Amino acid sequence: MNSFVSLCRRLRGQAPRAAFALLAFGLGSAAMAATQAGAVPGVPDTMQQRVAACASCHGAHGEGSASDVAIPRLAGKPAGYLLQQLEYFQTGQRRHAPMEYVVRQLSPAYLRDIAGYFAQQDVPYRRQPVPAVSAETLRRGEQLVLRGDSTRGVPSCVSCHGDRLTGVEPMMPGLMGLSYDYLTTQLVSWRTRQRAAEGPYCMGVVANRMRESDIAAVSAWLAGQEPPADMHPVPASAHTEPLPGWCVMGKSGAGQ
Repeated sequence: MNSFVSLCRRLRGQAPRAAFALLAFGLGSAAMAATQAGAVPGVPDTMQQRVAACASCHGAHGEGSASDVAIPRLAGKPAGYLLQQLEYFQTGQRRHAPMEYVVRQLSPAYLRDIAGYFAQQDVPYRRQPVPAVSAETLRRGEQLVLRGDSTRGVPSCVSCHGDRLTGVEPMMPGLMGLSYDYLTTQLVSWRTRQRAAEGPYCMGVVANRMRESDIAAVSAWLAGQEPPADMHPVPASAHTEPLPGWCVMGKSGAGQ
């Protein structure tokens, strides 16, 4: 079966499986909401308690799941980006049943605390397996990541995510250290509108200008790179590459 079609079917099939995952989140998210309201006698209001439901999947420090490469690392990503994603899950602009359930009743201040906690974490990266692909595929992936493809109107990844691909403050996430499966899943989600954003649908535009083989190429090249020693996102002032002209800032102040 065509791998792109297979991935689309997997994405459509996530909802039933996610219902089972909600059981794992129930106690943690209920405790988060109750702690937020100050309604749990004897439960300390610590950051560890506040992020307990998040840590059940993403790890205590947001290091990502060792057993599920589709669960990404949160540690060190820009706080603005993390907050925006939490808000998207809360409003339904980004869909994933367990995440929507966890954040449903949390206040804006609570979400900011969670985003700030994971943004401050600094833990070693875990390399993930990369499927075997041809040298031609890797060359195509490198081209798209570093230079883009003007013939298809595809900007380079570095034009938005930074020269080192570690992200740009305050809103652009890093791409280094992410797994092949996670990267392909997200690109397909942008392409099929299972992942959305406020304002211009920039990543959706980019993903739909890419061929199916381009998605695999970009994901394989990125996942195969050794993460740099310094994985911190660069300050906005250090990023001189202009965003594509059609990818303007959304009302949040973030490029989409």
